[in-house]
Amino acid sequence: MKTIPHWINGSPATGPSTKTAPVFNPATGHQQAQGTLGTPTDIDTAVQAAATAFETWSESSLTRRTQVMFAFRQLLLEHEEELGRIISAEHGKTVADARGEIARGREVVEFACGLGDTLKGSYSDQVSRGVDVHNFRQPLGVVAGITPFNFPAMVPLWMHPIAIATGNTFVLKPSERDPSAANFVAGLYQRAGLPDGVFNVVHGGKEAVDAILTHPGIEAVSFVGSTPIATYVHQQATAHGKRVQALGGAKNHAVVLPDADLEFAAGHITAGAYGSAGERCMAVSVTVAVGSAADDLVTALERKAREITVGPGNAPDTDMGPLVTKAAQERVENAVGTAAAQGATVVVDGRGLKIDGHESGFFTGPSLLDHVTTDMDAYQEELFGPVLAVVRVETLDEAIALINANPYGNGTALFTGSGEAARRFQRRTRVGMIGVNVPVPVPMAYYSFGGWKDSLIGDSPIHGPEGIRFYTRPKVVTTRWPQPATRHAAADFAFPTSS
Repeated sequence: MKTIPHWINGSPATGPSTKTAPVFNPATGHQQAQGTLGTPTDIDTAVQAAATAFETWSESSLTRRTQVMFAFRQLLLEHEEELGRIISAEHGKTVADARGEIARGREVVEFACGLGDTLKGSYSDQVSRGVDVHNFRQPLGVVAGITPFNFPAMVPLWMHPIAIATGNTFVLKPSERDPSAANFVAGLYQRAGLPDGVFNVVHGGKEAVDAILTHPGIEAVSFVGSTPIATYVHQQATAHGKRVQALGGAKNHAVVLPDADLEFAAGHITAGAYGSAGERCMAVSVTVAVGSAADDLVTALERKAREITVGPGNAPDTDMGPLVTKAAQERVENAVGTAAAQGATVVVDGRGLKIDGHESGFFTGPSLLDHVTTDMDAYQEELFGPVLAVVRVETLDEAIALINANPYGNGTALFTGSGEAARRFQRRTRVGMIGVNVPVPVPMAYYSFGGWKDSLIGDSPIHGPEGIRFYTRPKVVTTRWPQPATRHAAADFAFPTSS
């Protein structure tokens, strides 16, 4: 059985622990490898390597750092197919979907390549007689990322390129369910010329997470995952004096007005709901059908859901792959049964799907639920699977009120032909990322990603300008160069003022 090691100080490392976790191929249902589970000792080893590397990396020129990022970006492009297949084999998503997440992660690398302009400070001349002031930003030190299974390449790429380009060193704890992508990326960094110890990978579960949250040598922690764990990470890390980015769960709504192009809306909502088997924090999980749009919209959604080809992620004609684990498959299918018992109409039932030649795989088909109400479990819970719930309301104002009453505020979308309705929607919804005729409104890398309410614990979004702010701290310098005639002037014991 293949064992997936850590990556510490530029080379594979297994550490003292013999604990491992199974890594499955979701399409076959069989274990294909075992991942090493890190201990506090492994975290400490990685932190010490990163701390040593920080002494020289933080003093390297901005030109040198961006050169590494340019080389790393090129390697990500050249090895996109290979990395995509690694992700597909462990996560289950299609290779095309995996390549898409790599491309969206690569955009952050491209943003990091341009930090020469973004990191420029400011200068104020003669703020007082003979006194000037300037400022600049410096890296924090060793920082860490704790990332989820659903985007084993993209979410880490939303963290470490900006952290490293701004002069920090990084320890990544990826999901133990699909750990190989992180090691592959570490190898690309090494080939790009990144010094050993600047980027490290320690695999593991809660023991490794807790070691990161409490380690005195780690200055900041970035996390993406469920809201309960995001809350735990934020509380523990801040209690130990660290900066924290903690992005939580979601229940994303797509509102469809009667004036929308229903065929267009149904196609994009279907892709947003069932792409990657719904295992996305930005997946569309609720469609809010407004007024007369409802019946025709549900008809279009049913047709498109039934057209989806489900199969192994490496098959060229597959639209949707399996779920990541057997437990996830069972949870999603149980949720469909619960919805039916609570009064929802199961328009498309994806339960019990078997794929020829992959009968043990963790497959479930797309499920479409109509007449869902806000008190049902299918509405209240983050199902994280290929289940789309349709809620019917009469007006746009009712739709906005429904979205605002939901505890999550990650992403939402409106399908309409009305500019007035779109403007009202984007101003009144209490959600961090909004799409207008765009079902999955993930912003570009030069904007920051982050929701509101229970989707973001604390106040630090990820990547973009907020990422630079998070991984650096400002320093302000006030300078005076006394002239020979004034250098012996007496200092004033009163509080200094400008003159």
